[in-house]
Amino acid sequence: MLDLKIVGGRIIDGTGEPSFTGDVGISGGRIVSIGKVEGEARETIDASDLVVAPGFVDVHTHYDAQVFWDPALSPSCFHGVTSIVGGFCGFSIAPLTQESAAYIRPMLARVEGMALSTLEQAVPWDWSSFGDFLDRLDGRIGLNAGFFCGHSAIRSIVMGDRAVGEEATREELDQMKALLGKSLSEGAMGFSTTISPSHSDADGNPVPSRWASREELVELASVVADYEGTGLELLPDLEFGPGTAELMTDFSLAGGRPVNWNVLTLSGTSKSQLDRLEHQLRASDFARSKGAEIVALAAPSSPNVFLTLHSGAIFDMMTGLWGGIFKLPLKIRISAFADPETRVRLAKDAAAWAGSTRASARIGRLAEYTVVEVKTPENKHYEGKKIGDIAAAEGKEPIDVLCDIAVADRLLTSFMGPMGGDDQESYEWRGKIWHDDRTVIGASDAGAHIDMIDTFAFSTMVLEKGVREHKVIGLEEAVHQMTEIPARLMGLVDRGLLKTGWHADIVIFDPNTVARGDIYSRQDVPGGEFRLYADAKGIDHVIVNGVPIVRRSVHTGAMPGTVLRSGRDTRTVGIPATHKDTELVT
Repeated sequence: MLDLKIVGGRIIDGTGEPSFTGDVGISGGRIVSIGKVEGEARETIDASDLVVAPGFVDVHTHYDAQVFWDPALSPSCFHGVTSIVGGFCGFSIAPLTQESAAYIRPMLARVEGMALSTLEQAVPWDWSSFGDFLDRLDGRIGLNAGFFCGHSAIRSIVMGDRAVGEEATREELDQMKALLGKSLSEGAMGFSTTISPSHSDADGNPVPSRWASREELVELASVVADYEGTGLELLPDLEFGPGTAELMTDFSLAGGRPVNWNVLTLSGTSKSQLDRLEHQLRASDFARSKGAEIVALAAPSSPNVFLTLHSGAIFDMMTGLWGGIFKLPLKIRISAFADPETRVRLAKDAAAWAGSTRASARIGRLAEYTVVEVKTPENKHYEGKKIGDIAAAEGKEPIDVLCDIAVADRLLTSFMGPMGGDDQESYEWRGKIWHDDRTVIGASDAGAHIDMIDTFAFSTMVLEKGVREHKVIGLEEAVHQMTEIPARLMGLVDRGLLKTGWHADIVIFDPNTVARGDIYSRQDVPGGEFRLYADAKGIDHVIVNGVPIVRRSVHTGAMPGTVLRSGRDTRTVGIPATHKDTELVT
């Protein structure tokens, strides 16, 4: 008898080939038959008028900490995701010492938007090796989950306080390589790092990996070459300035692996936007000319980004006074934002940033920010209004409006930055990007920035916006791009397709209604904290390793996920194994 039978569905197998109507039989966590399935089953799901597809693969998350307080890994599980990979940008939480944990907790709170109270209350922080960390998760997670070993984690252990501010000695680099190798041997899926100026720690200083020499980065990348089923990730300066493509190419060559980077975005179709896009993708062309591989993770939509002057995330990317003001203690920072002379300097620095050709130039357009949520009752009438409109109505400068409202809230006011890219033309470009063999759909950041961005719903956004609304990608191809392609990039064994003998990771959805619901704030985070959340629409069933975890859009409570370990659950992806079929047509 079968464990589960799905009958009468529109089967999209993940290969990109045309769909067909049929059944799927499941036994022992594997797909045992596809087509016309005979025989009885303990449970039968009627999938008439629904799509039956492989579960979606999320190749860039930060669920490392959330897994301890939310092993279901919501909201990803409700959006059809069945496998996730975490530990990116150098920010894994293993390996660990008590000394390094004292630094990593506040660092994560700052750089990845995880509430410090939640990290302190809901995560045990009592493992040491990477293997210890993975062992804690066995048998208690809802999705298949693997994790990269992060540069900042191992640098903090080996170098202690010197990890921030200094380069490693030869002896320290050798120790880091040994610790990385041990972590890979224990199941870490790869090595991750960042050199992005957007990544600062709790004190406002560059995170440990940003102090590494080129030699350190490349030598650490070389370690993965000795371990089966491992990969590489490097978050670059998104401007891809001089030497960036060369560094990433050497990084790839050293490890003999594709390097994925986060995040390729499109917030409009101006000449400067498209020039930036092509400049970033040319890094892949350069790498290929040298026998290496660089893969961009492409965002499926323009994210809603909610910012505060309390955390300073994103604002602190700007140079000048903005780069240093968030290093100040909160009380002094509040006073600084209230000071007229400081505001003049901040406004000047923001204007200079906004006038640059940087991809992040829009951060400096203060007048275009929208007030999302205020804490002070007398300022509630500002919610939903743009800073520039308020300034014009009250005869003030935008910097004064921004700071006045924020200071009244002890800097907890949330603002939404200027974004674009929701029009038809932008989506037509996204369609080209998704088909380009230099990209993979991803960049969800799920589990991080829980008070700031909504990109966790990448899968339903592609199906809603890309397939149904803007029609820039076919349904079979969209499924292919979110299943087989990312599974192949990560080297997942027997996942990413509906295929006899493969793991039964399956999503069943209504192609006519699948969508991301409205974004709202949800107070279900330990410590009484809030997170941005969006329910999924049209995702009827989600099955992991043959076990239903979502049934009629409600979680079953089952936790059948596999902790993905390199070499056991992954195979080595060489260069250029991630190539797709077409290139961007400019």
